[in-house]
Amino acid sequence: MAVVNVTPDSFSDGGRWFDADAAVTHGHQLIAEGADILDVGGESTRPGAARPDETEELRRILPVVTELASAGARVSVDTMRSRVAAAALEAGASLVNDVSGGLADPDMARVVADARAPYVAMHWRGHSKDMQSRAVYGDVVADVRRELEERVEALLEAGVRRESLIVDPGFGFAKTTEQNWEMLARLTEFERLGLPLLAGTSRKSFLSRVGSLDGEPLPPDQRDEATAATSVLLAQAGVWGVRVHEVRATAVAFEVLARTRGTS
Repeated sequence: MAVVNVTPDSFSDGGRWFDADAAVTHGHQLIAEGADILDVGGESTRPGAARPDETEELRRILPVVTELASAGARVSVDTMRSRVAAAALEAGASLVNDVSGGLADPDMARVVADARAPYVAMHWRGHSKDMQSRAVYGDVVADVRRELEERVEALLEAGVRRESLIVDPGFGFAKTTEQNWEMLARLTEFERLGLPLLAGTSRKSFLSRVGSLDGEPLPPDQRDEATAATSVLLAQAGVWGVRVHEVRATAVAFEVLARTRGTS
């Protein structure tokens, strides 16, 4: 799953693809480099980010979703708003990726249930403006898994089909650096949920000192080697998908992994 940020304030690219035409061109390039799904989002979820209103989010994403889907790409919409999800599905998106797991908008479950669309429910403890203050856990893996179980049960009760659900432990969302590393090391414990797992470690701040020559944090666009390495670990743990900003490095890493398994 490759990221297409149609935002002016993304942590990873600083608004490089904010223009719709640039975003569409970028999406086609990501497909050419090996992406299976394009995850189009119009709201930055970096720590401290302010939310655009619904009208602005729709303005940002709909032309991009429409163009990419009409060209044959499998498109996911990255949104916490049910009306944005519904409009994107109508425009050709085939999957909804909701970082709030339905908590930000109670009507999201009805929309995805009615559409019978695949739905990614991420572990979430609140909006970006203050989410890092909520990174308090007894055991981060056990607590995140339990909270995801509670979300899954609520979504099922609201009519979402179990076979439509994909879960995401939410690397970087209300997690400290140490908690992110612990989740990565113990990722197989999420198998107990019995659902496909999406994971997004790409360019996250907990990778920022991996490969640093002076110990200072590397900027996001210099974290792709570490992202590719974590993607291999995620693949070995059996995840359904990995969400990345730069496709080529991870695609090459997966080719290496496939050759060791005799499946290339």
